[in-house]
Amino acid sequence: MKIICAPDSFKESLSAPAAAAAMERGIRSVWPDADVRRVPMADGGEGTCEVLADALDGRLVDVACTDALGRPRTATIAHLPDEELAVIEVASACGLEWIEPSLRDARTATSSGVGDLLRHAIDLGARRIVLGLGGSATNDAGTGMMTALGARFLDAAGAELPPGGAALARLDRIDLTGLDPRIAEVEITLASDVDNRLTGPRGASAVFGPQKGASAQAVAELDAALTRWADIVEPAMDRTVREIPGAGAAGGLGAAFLAFFDTRLVSGAELVMDTVGMSDLLTGADYVFTGEGGFDSQSAAGKVPVRVARRARAASVPTIVFAGRIDAAAENDPSLGVAAVVPIVRGVGGLAEAMAQAAPNLERASAMVCRLLGVAATR
Repeated sequence: MKIICAPDSFKESLSAPAAAAAMERGIRSVWPDADVRRVPMADGGEGTCEVLADALDGRLVDVACTDALGRPRTATIAHLPDEELAVIEVASACGLEWIEPSLRDARTATSSGVGDLLRHAIDLGARRIVLGLGGSATNDAGTGMMTALGARFLDAAGAELPPGGAALARLDRIDLTGLDPRIAEVEITLASDVDNRLTGPRGASAVFGPQKGASAQAVAELDAALTRWADIVEPAMDRTVREIPGAGAAGGLGAAFLAFFDTRLVSGAELVMDTVGMSDLLTGADYVFTGEGGFDSQSAAGKVPVRVARRARAASVPTIVFAGRIDAAAENDPSLGVAAVVPIVRGVGGLAEAMAQAAPNLERASAMVCRLLGVAATR
């Protein structure tokens, strides 16, 4: 029996390596001699640096930056000096996980820490950067990042706008004369975990704003502000970016890179699968176990479990998804290529308890599925 354990992280409770290890423990409790391959996954969000650094034999470097509230923090980037390559996660700087729930406010959150990470990567000698766009607490269309790199975003009176997406409603013009010139010499690949556009019903504000602390009124305010950003930036840069799939990733950071730099936008999950050799690993596999914290409509937009399932289906390997929270519509969508979706929460309880027990719950759920598969095989 060969089983590939290829989960994403379970947000704010389990890293991808920890989730893969929990799956393996569950499998081996039923099938001690199984050929289990742990292949931690990422899609551009948290864990991307660690996964790619491990796959490419890079080193992790701690660097100083600021979080989405402008507070100092230490983030991690991956550096491969021989290849002049760095891997950066937006989430490592301005990730939602670093902001206490009571302090989350998408109207004022800033992406300035991402600019700090880019400068550090260039200082290390990187001439190629892979930037993971998932997991941000921001909705500012990358204006914080651009300001940290030397750009200025001005209102009609010529005053610089304060941090955050809400202030973009007053944007009148941009000034790029102070932009760090080294950034133009770097090849940037954007690894996105979603295909959302910048604005509209499936845009950055409407889809991701609520989880970043935005009320219904704030969502409408932010969507209008991002529209204003596009109205000013697109003609100034002679590029139309608001409708590009992925422009809405990380609160519009995708749109900022597409507007201001020559970048390539790819699926983060596909990039990671290609890097770790997923297609070769699937040869001879009997099952794939994958998962994430919540399996819902966003999963179909580019998240790890669906990307893994589709790659596995092409190799005729069934995929079982484990999740803490499951949306019925996603669970029953045959187009996703998933054989089964299994909840790991074992009983009624609070969110904090479920997150604290994620590892043992995932281990037990994996063991239960193996026992069921064993029963089915004997019939």
